[in-house]
Amino acid sequence: MKHKIHSAINQKVNRIGWPILALCWVSFFWGTTWIASKEGVKHMPPMQLVAIRQFLGGLAYVLFFVLKKEPWPKTKQWKTILILALLNFVLSNGLSTWGVKYISSGLGAILGAIFPIWVVLISLFRGEKLARLSILGMLICFGGVCIVFSEHLKDFLRADFRFGILLSLTATFTWAFGMLYTKKKAASFNPYFSLGLQMLLSSIFLFSVIGATGTTIPLSEIPAISWWSIAYLVIVGSLLTFAAFIYALQNLPAELNSIYAYINPIVAVILGALLFGEPLTFSIILGGIIILIGLYAVNYSLRKQKKNA
Repeated sequence: MKHKIHSAINQKVNRIGWPILALCWVSFFWGTTWIASKEGVKHMPPMQLVAIRQFLGGLAYVLFFVLKKEPWPKTKQWKTILILALLNFVLSNGLSTWGVKYISSGLGAILGAIFPIWVVLISLFRGEKLARLSILGMLICFGGVCIVFSEHLKDFLRADFRFGILLSLTATFTWAFGMLYTKKKAASFNPYFSLGLQMLLSSIFLFSVIGATGTTIPLSEIPAISWWSIAYLVIVGSLLTFAAFIYALQNLPAELNSIYAYINPIVAVILGALLFGEPLTFSIILGGIIILIGLYAVNYSLRKQKKNA
């Protein structure tokens, strides 16, 4: 009986393919991390949560590869790892987690999805020509963002709400820079080992900053719900999902890999409404759909330009 079940599962996996399953995992579970982050930062300083998460996740990765006797990065590779640690984990992950302390997890996820817009704008300032479809996609996204925030105009009068939006937008900007830098400095070094080192280095930097500024609480005062959030973010968000993301990135075409950016905010918005009672209004649904359409147009245009080049 066990053999038949095992055989049936293997057949389905082979039919679908491990890379597709990895992408499905990323698409859903990265959306859930917004919920875990929102719950965690309710009861402790956001950057302390990020520092603990990155330390535990990074330490697990690094110990694994040290025990496997994996070669350490060469001198030139350390520079790339340090820059990506700053862009992707200190700034992008840190600021987005800090942002959901002041805004809903659904809004945070929607803003987090617009990083392709920054990629286009950065490319424009670097002197690259923009395709008409990219410009159209950006305008569509802007229209969608206006619709989403049409019901939050009064919230902009609150300083904490404006601060949360600023943090979230800055996080997407640094993520876009991280993506562009990764493409430019693609190295042969083990990407999983690199990921662990980036997490560990970012946690050391964050612990130094929050220690110097005094923005921490004693570990004994962190409530159980925040520790559960950290555990979920480490195991599911940092270890399993980042590994699945890299695996999908290496084995699937770019047009498929970009799907996760469209599904993550949908998952976060729906779960935020179900678990936290966050508003799921017509404006959020309509604006979210329009933003995703615009993002698809931008991503399609970028892929087309890359093929033509």
